[in-house]
Amino acid sequence: MTVGIENKVVVITGASSGLGEAAARRLASDGAKLVLGARRLDRLQAIADDLELDKEAVVQMDVTRCEEVQGLVDQAVAMHGRIDVMINNAGLMPHSPLERCKIADWDRMIDVNLKGVLYGIAAALPQMKTQKSGQIINVSSVAGHKVRPTSAVYAATKTAVRVISEGLRQEVKPYNIRTTVISPGAVASELADSITESDISEAIHNFYQEHAIPADSFGNMVAFAVSQPKDVDVNEILFRPTSQEI
Repeated sequence: MTVGIENKVVVITGASSGLGEAAARRLASDGAKLVLGARRLDRLQAIADDLELDKEAVVQMDVTRCEEVQGLVDQAVAMHGRIDVMINNAGLMPHSPLERCKIADWDRMIDVNLKGVLYGIAAALPQMKTQKSGQIINVSSVAGHKVRPTSAVYAATKTAVRVISEGLRQEVKPYNIRTTVISPGAVASELADSITESDISEAIHNFYQEHAIPADSFGNMVAFAVSQPKDVDVNEILFRPTSQEI
């Protein structure tokens, strides 16, 4: 068990699969008190049963709806009286060349990847300010550091997550709140399944099949950031598969 995580109240969005599920499983093994949110309630309930969580610890919600993100955080506070860690993890990645004008996909990425993070911050920050403690973890991507063809809008949203996280870091110092942005490379998840263009989807799935590392790697990064002493603020983690060049 990792020291420094036991009994911390942790809220995770996008917790029904992939990175969110991996973080939940790792933190549960370290003794955290979890409250999990996602759209797929059946998947959340299966995870909750596996981790022996209370039925109230899972909330069906959509990060594009501010009131539902607030409801997730309110549930954690109602259950435990506080929130120690907010993990804004929900995301999608429908890559496409800009010339194809996939406006609906652009809107979805902005709503989920960017506005969903902002809604998570808005939901958790007032309680953390009252406590004068807490940690907000936002999930960016390697794409937030380097843009590639077909990834322009996705990279823009993930770069924005990094910018917002840095602004937040500077603003919350009076309240003893820590901020972390985690930027994964190719990690096994359902992220590539959100790609709507068949040729791009095939290429990305092939890339992931060749290079992706297990989602447990993300859980380990989360555990590292959360487990640090109160006077240590891990602001950014960027990690890739060893074989991934870009």
